[in-house]
Amino acid sequence: MAITDKIYVKNHRQLSSQLETNIPKGAFKGATLDMLFQGEGLEKLDDATRERVLDFSSDFLDCGCDNNPYCGCPERKFIRYLLELRAQGLGPDAIVDVMTDDYMVYAYPGDVLSFLDDAVRTLEAAEGLARVDGEGEKRDEIRRTKQDLAR
Repeated sequence: MAITDKIYVKNHRQLSSQLETNIPKGAFKGATLDMLFQGEGLEKLDDATRERVLDFSSDFLDCGCDNNPYCGCPERKFIRYLLELRAQGLGPDAIVDVMTDDYMVYAYPGDVLSFLDDAVRTLEAAEGLARVDGEGEKRDEIRRTKQDLAR
């Protein structure tokens, strides 16, 4: 299961109430993406909530793909966001705090830790492949990225 399947809308019941419609708890579920992408009813949200919802939409749903928001770009952008937070030295608890502050979404710290561990293992495999292929420069780049995540 992808980490984006484990990202949830904070206070989703309150948000559903303000929007006067049911939305799933998952931030990357189809109905949630539809609501965010189409922007219907966002004027009903209080100012702070609307600002965070619009930030989420502009940061993750903005792409030129024909199938947007179902093209995979929102998920890839969010994964990149998580990896950048980790590269800044944040641990799983702090990452959850930042994503909640930034976008009103959350995950369980254990899920974030598992995602980061999987990312390090994937980079270890890629580093090994680069070594076998004689791609020393690429191997060094992968090693630096892995070290940023593992610290």
